[in-house]
Order: sequence, then C-alpha cells, then structure tokens
Amino acid sequence: MNLPNKLTIFRIILVPIMVIIPLFGIDGELMGIPIQNLIIDLIFIIASITDKLDGYLARKNNQITTFGKFLDPLADKILVLAAMVMLVEMSKLPSWIPIIVLTREFVVSGYRLVAVEKDGKVIAASKWGKLKTVSQMFAIILAFLDIHAFGECFFGSLQGIELILNILVTIMMIIQTIATIFSGIDYLKGARDVIKDI
Repeated sequence: MNLPNKLTIFRIILVPIMVIIPLFGIDGELMGIPIQNLIIDLIFIIASITDKLDGYLARKNNQITTFGKFLDPLADKILVLAAMVMLVEMSKLPSWIPIIVLTREFVVSGYRLVAVEKDGKVIAASKWGKLKTVSQMFAIILAFLDIHAFGECFFGSLQGIELILNILVTIMMIIQTIATIFSGIDYLKGARDVIKDI
C-alpha cells in the first residue's frame, strides 16, 4: 500500500478518536474556548491536512490508484459528517445542514456505484466537490472554536471577537451548504449518460 492510501486510512482512524473525546469530560478553558473543543479541533485539523497531503503525494509521485480514488472521498465524508453530528449534539449547528450534506453524499455515492457497475469507471471528485470539501473543513474548524450556536450573531447580543467568529462560522456554513448543493447538481448533470440506460 502506498503512502497516500496510508494517509487516507489514518484519516479514517482519527474519526473515532475525535468522537470519543467528549466522553472523557475534559474541563477547563483556554482563551474562553473549552479545552475539549480545542482537542477535537486539533484532531480534525490533522485529519484535514492528511486530505490535502495524500492527494498531493499521489499526484506528485504518480501513485493515483482506483483504491485511492474510492477511499479518499469516503474518508472525507466520514470525517465531515462525524464532525457535523458532534456539532449538532453540542447545539452549535442546526440539523438541516448535515441532512443536506448527507443527502448529497448518498446521491453522489449511488451515482458512483452505478458508474462502476455499468462502465467500471471510478468517478473522482469534481471541482465543485473539492470546493465543497475545502469550505466544509474551514467551516467546521471555526465552528469548534465558536462557543455560540450557528446564526446567533443575528439574534443575540454578541460583541467583539465572539461576534466576528460567529459571523464567520455562520457565513462559512452557508457557503459550504451552497457548495454541497451545487456539487450534487454537478454530479447529477454528469450522471445523465449513466442513468438513462438503467
């Protein structure tokens, strides 16, 4: 197994580690941010870096494989959806956002499976899909640092850094949701040749 694929598997392994952190009941704050959230965010950032690194190494060393094309986007889905579910549980994110993300992932994954079955073709991530992934990573990283809920900047009495951070989180979450929808539409447009013969 080449290094890019090992990094992808490492990213998947980091997910359950990230998810169990709240079970330890870590107390304390650093600059007003719960230490527990900082640890979760650090794990998420490391996992996100491996996402960029494995793709870069695969292209640079000509190590792009069918296994990597399949596993890399799957690892991204697992990481992002796990983080979003955690944010919903923390009351930081409304459930409709991960529902949209999950719906898109089911649709795209179904299309990919049909494409593999029909033509033996593995569909790599599109530009819209890559934009979605990048915007999701930034939105989630900021959300774990924000001690307030999504959109509270519009209804609460936040001030200073807390207000700025909440605005950034809210805007980034909206951007990633829009990118998620458009990347799904992009895949569906490309799926017409596959679907019409089913």
